[in-house]
Amino acid sequence: MLIEVIPSGPFETNAYIAACSETRKAAIIDPGVESVQAITHFVKDNDLKPVIVLLTHSHWDHIGDVAAIKREYQIPVCIHPLDVKNLENPGSDRLPMMMEIEGVKPDKLLKEGDEVDVGNLHFKVIHTPGHTPGGICFYEKDHNTLFSGDTLFQGSIGNLSFPTADPSKMWGSLDKLAKLPSETAVFPGHGPSTTIGAEPWLPEAKKIFGYA
Repeated sequence: MLIEVIPSGPFETNAYIAACSETRKAAIIDPGVESVQAITHFVKDNDLKPVIVLLTHSHWDHIGDVAAIKREYQIPVCIHPLDVKNLENPGSDRLPMMMEIEGVKPDKLLKEGDEVDVGNLHFKVIHTPGHTPGGICFYEKDHNTLFSGDTLFQGSIGNLSFPTADPSKMWGSLDKLAKLPSETAVFPGHGPSTTIGAEPWLPEAKKIFGYA
């Protein structure tokens, strides 16, 4: 698997290109604000064929260039049903936006246990509510790789004070991720990559983050 990270926008939000090395088919994950130019350049320079947009959640900094990417490649946009409203009408989640974001109607809704095939890559959908109601992670078992959105960062978790966040749901989501193999590489929505094994605090997250 070929993975390219593209930090962009005011919060250095990580957009990802995850491509099958054999078929050159690629998923574009969370194309955030000001990411489209870097994405298109990388796709062209590496002879990739984008086939799908995967969204971990609908916060504006993660969906800022979804409309532009969809127009550029004419590919489907996928998200969990509980985050559809804010994708279609950015800002409806009452999270203040620093700029106007174009809404997008999703083409496919993803739920727990669904599998998305991208060439020879197979991404399993893990529903991880907490940061948002429809937060999801994408797990590629054969390559021990997880795209965690804003559920899990290196040494931290997604903000639980936002209007649609629900701390009570986050702990179960983190428990799911803690059960993945320790060698699983984690590519988060912000900051550097990590591994599940490098985050041994996961089972104690509720106590660590002050909600005990």
